[in-house]
This record gives sequence, C-alpha cells and structure tokens, in this order.
Amino acid sequence: MRSGVFGGTFDPPHFGHLAIAQEVLHRLRLDRVLLVVANDPWQKSAATDVTESAVRLSLVEQAIAGFDGLVVSDIEIRRGGESYMADTLTEIREADPTDELFLVVGSDAAGGLDTWKRPEEVMSLATTVVVDRGGRPGGRPPADWPFTVVDVPALEISSSDLRTRFAADRPVDALMPAAVIREVLRQGLYGTGRQGTGRHGTGRHGTGGRGTGHDIFGHDISGRNISGQNMPDR
Repeated sequence: MRSGVFGGTFDPPHFGHLAIAQEVLHRLRLDRVLLVVANDPWQKSAATDVTESAVRLSLVEQAIAGFDGLVVSDIEIRRGGESYMADTLTEIREADPTDELFLVVGSDAAGGLDTWKRPEEVMSLATTVVVDRGGRPGGRPPADWPFTVVDVPALEISSSDLRTRFAADRPVDALMPAAVIREVLRQGLYGTGRQGTGRHGTGRHGTGGRGTGHDIFGHDISGRNISGQNMPDR
C-alpha cells in the first residue's frame, strides 16, 4: 500500500484541496490519499476561530464523494487534543507497518517543517511531498530534509476567502463542490444562517436546482473509503 497523508483544517474544503490530492495520487501512483482532518490545529486555533472538527469532517466527506482514491480520515479527531503529524504518522504506521507513507505539504509550509513537533520522526516516517502550484517554485524543507516535488494546477482558492464570501453572500459555486455548499447552508455555517431562511436559502451560493454537485474510517486507520468517480500546519 502506498498512501498519501494530506492533513489540514479544511475549514471549508474546496477545489484547491481536491486538485492537490488528485494530482499527488496520480503523479506518485499512490493507492490512496488520506485527507486527515485536524482536531485542534494548534498553529491556527491560537490565532483564529476554527469550526468544530466533526463539522469539518462532514464537509470533507461531502467534498470527496465520487473521487476514487481519496479517503477522509478522522484519526486525529478520535485521538483528541492538539493535532501533531508525528502522532498521526506513527499511528498509521503501527496499524500497517507495510504502508509506505507520503506526507503532502504545501511549499508555503515546507520551510517550517523543523518547527513541527518531533520533526525527526515526521521526516523518518514518510517521504515528504512538497506541492508547487502552476509551475512556480515555492519554499523547500530545511537542509538535509529529503523531499520530492509535485506541481499541481494553480487554483487560487483559500478557505478564509470562502468563509468571507459565505458571510457576505458572494458566489462560491465555482470554487467548491456543490455538495459542500449545500452542507454549509444546511448547517448555517460561516455566517449563512439556516438554509431556507433569509437570502441564503435560495441566494447566489447555489442550492436547489442549480446543478447536482458531487453527491469512512469505519473506526480503523484507513478511513471511510468513498469509491466511485489548507495545507497541513503542525
């Protein structure tokens, strides 16, 4: 088994996340890419509010439905507390010592890998995959940290911008799967209120008849696999 490990807050998930996961899956000929939803992303939660982990997990489930090889994992949520990639890689490896692991990180985060908890373990447990966007070289890991590079399509989408767009009732239809938009509205996330009340129920975010969209760790390390068709920060 060859597994990518793509950790993140995913608050919310969007097409940029999916493009990274799919490209790494294809280019490295992996069997799967685990989208690991952080329970408490300690380098972010100290500075900004983060949506409840179970809610973010449900959004990622919606986002990857229909994508072969993409798997959502709640390993860090079940473990509880602050989320550290060293712990996550160790737990995956203990579950299956034959699993070859590939840690997916954005080039913007690569230079700070030595600030993560137990960086030597992170480096030894997985091959580090640095993601560049649109052929533009970005940051690289610290000296003597082995890595490989995968270039992915440059989709300039950010979760923070999406949260702002939802709150301001600006369009998001082209930036994230329709199923995720529907779930955001159903749960009244990011300042939208409840679906069916006010302008967000039928507004420009896209609900009802506007397209069909793309419509799991059965408590083991593999996650709940969906078959068919924020870079990590710890």
